[in-house]
Amino acid sequence: MSLFSKLFGGGSSKAEAEPTRYNGYTIYPEPVKDGATFRVAARIEKDIDGATKTHQLIRADTLDDQDVAVEASIRKAKQVIDEQGDRIFG
Repeated sequence: MSLFSKLFGGGSSKAEAEPTRYNGYTIYPEPVKDGATFRVAARIEKDIDGATKTHQLIRADTLDDQDVAVEASIRKAKQVIDEQGDRIFG
């Protein structure tokens, strides 16, 4: 059982969405199934100095439709990138 399953109850359900390139970052929308809804979540990656850095974005927001959750996940990831840039990688 994955960490997300333990945290949010139930298995994660990832939409079959293509990664999105944005300002040098790659966004992988990965909404997490949470009961009858989908929690907004995405993985953000960027190659820095020859190493791939990853940030896992998980929001409290839930939506009823998986496709809408995918779009919201991309939108939130872009917002985090715009606000924090490479600082998201610690």
